[in-house]
Amino acid sequence: MPGQEARGSMSNVRPPAVQHDGWPLHAIGRRASGKIPYMLPRQPGEIDRLDVQHYAFRAALRGNYVAPLTAPARVLDVGSGTGQWCYDLCEEFPEALVIGFDIEPGKPDWPANYGFVRGNVLDGIPFADDSFDFVHQRWMRVSIPVADWPPVVGNLVRVARPGGFVELAEFRHLLEPAGPATTRVFELLHELAAQRGLDGTGVVARSLSRYLEQAGATDVRADVVAVPVGEWGGTIGSMMASDLRSMITGLRGPFAWALGVPPDECDDLLSAALVECESHHTNTLCAFAQGRKAER
Repeated sequence: MPGQEARGSMSNVRPPAVQHDGWPLHAIGRRASGKIPYMLPRQPGEIDRLDVQHYAFRAALRGNYVAPLTAPARVLDVGSGTGQWCYDLCEEFPEALVIGFDIEPGKPDWPANYGFVRGNVLDGIPFADDSFDFVHQRWMRVSIPVADWPPVVGNLVRVARPGGFVELAEFRHLLEPAGPATTRVFELLHELAAQRGLDGTGVVARSLSRYLEQAGATDVRADVVAVPVGEWGGTIGSMMASDLRSMITGLRGPFAWALGVPPDECDDLLSAALVECESHHTNTLCAFAQGRKAER
């Protein structure tokens, strides 16, 4: 039912959190385990960080999606995280049923037309074919191993109704233009990602259209949006700088024990990178791709 957690066959999937020296490797909405390689840690500010990121991209896009939606009746968000994207869609389309799908529920106080289904996208998507008018997934390159992207996108297209839209969005792997400290920070991010089988080269963002086409989507369109990072970019840039600061601060632990980078060196790199973002007028580049499921 809307406003409740669905009790389907995948509703009770709760893989245990992995720990390293007592440090839990999981984040709101996604967990790191043997099968779930999400690389960002859970910490008190993680929900806030993800929401700030959401609001920044909503402002940059002037909306929550790029697909030409009219009045979708059923919407699915895969990797729903805090749930804020879904809650926004619930408000925009009050007659629609909006479903979030993730390992853990998001924030409380769900809208009446929201439902949540618990599950791991790497195990498949527990919905029937042709179920949704709009299927949305974004910022999952830190969760889905490179080799799993084609079958995951195939499942997204499978559950879309004929004529329905599927939309993907992912960060490019570098900030541009970038100074030496910023470049080094992202080299560490990519090295950490590669250790988990995740994308450390930007191949996922470059391949979104291809994934959709291989899954049988038609009318595939792609775009890249530059979003400022730093106070120079106004409110959006300030929010993105906050996102970067919080993300890298949260990774001080894994940078130390997985890559041998001491926390004080990490802090120095972050401080220098934030200064560079201001002087270089740095942007993060976000790749979007949308397609439609073929009519039968």
